[in-house]
Amino acid sequence: MAASAKAKGKAKAVSMSAVYHLKVVLHGVEPEVWRLLQVPGNANLGWLHAVIQVVLGWTNSHLHQFRDGERTISDPDFELDAFEDSPPVLDERKVSLMQVLPQEGDEVLYEYDFGDSWEHRVTVVKVLAPDAAGAKIARCLDGARACPPEDCGGIWGYEDLLKIIRNPRHEEHKDMLEWLGGPFDPEAFEPQRANTFLRKLKWPHVTVEQLASVLMQRDGVAS
Repeated sequence: MAASAKAKGKAKAVSMSAVYHLKVVLHGVEPEVWRLLQVPGNANLGWLHAVIQVVLGWTNSHLHQFRDGERTISDPDFELDAFEDSPPVLDERKVSLMQVLPQEGDEVLYEYDFGDSWEHRVTVVKVLAPDAAGAKIARCLDGARACPPEDCGGIWGYEDLLKIIRNPRHEEHKDMLEWLGGPFDPEAFEPQRANTFLRKLKWPHVTVEQLASVLMQRDGVAS
């Protein structure tokens, strides 16, 4: 009986995790591309990776990693150890948000696409009391602007892209619009639309296939 009560108490403690408000800012892009998220503190970083991909607008087409000081945290299926003396890469599925960011003001770096090197600063804005209603759900509370198109060449390539599409007389204007697949609005972002697809992410782990399905639905791509 006592063991049963203890098990119920443990289950309640896990489900009633502290609720985090995180601000995710894409480094180096002006005006700022950012999102304000609400996530459970016991979420693993693999799940947070999926949340960031959905809410920023990325397509999970490249490698990623979290960097916390000298520690690298990523998908263990990807070989990120470039040198023999490199510190081991921690499994993002086994590291929780509250382990890496225990208090307000703490930060971790999230890098996506090592070629274009999109770096995001993830900062704890607020830690709220446990809330069963938000224990397994990510929400986008606010945000601004679209993320850059995939494979556009990083910060400098994105700046060039914007100059070209804003100038109909530019010699590359037509080709750039064709490459983009149509008009691109750098100011476009709708938190409620992002939430529609955040709700589709499975807890507590999201497979690559499941994330791909959610992202294709978001982008209107037939599976």
